[in-house]
Amino acid sequence: MTKPEKNRQEKSSQENKEEKQKKETNEEKLKNTQEKLLRVMAEMENQRRRFEKEKQEAFEFGGFNFAAESLSLIDNIDRAVTSFKNDENLKNSKDLNKIIDGIEIVKKDLVSIFKKNGIEPIECINKKFDPNFHQAMMEVENNTKEPGTVVQEIQRGYMMKDRLLRPSLVGVAKKREEKQEKKEEK
Repeated sequence: MTKPEKNRQEKSSQENKEEKQKKETNEEKLKNTQEKLLRVMAEMENQRRRFEKEKQEAFEFGGFNFAAESLSLIDNIDRAVTSFKNDENLKNSKDLNKIIDGIEIVKKDLVSIFKKNGIEPIECINKKFDPNFHQAMMEVENNTKEPGTVVQEIQRGYMMKDRLLRPSLVGVAKKREEKQEKKEEK
């Protein structure tokens, strides 16, 4: 092989190598671009799902704060009825039952509105204490109930669909200490 032929062959092999490298870089660029496109599409889908979930939660729980603050209305109605029933001056009044009946009608309407909006009271008396739904305010000595059982409801708790709106304030049973045990210790 002559020197010029050798140079031509080397040049052509270099050109072939450069072409292969260009093809590989073009293929790599294409792959990288496809991967980026797939990532962007996946991110857009995730964002759409998040938006739909937030929209649904806003629709379901948009009135959550309003509902929580409205619970004081029921509490105050119950206090008013109790106050009227315990007032010595009003006990002798003929109109007391009419007043209480009127207040009870308002309460019944309010409870009905709450139920329509998914707000339900938490039943807690004689149930096992659950810190997810109850807030213990005191312990009550009681040998007839199992320790940890709710025996007194101080303030009623409420749920809004599957979310806790307000925990029940409760008294929880505990074992009564026997007087004989105290005498033995002396």
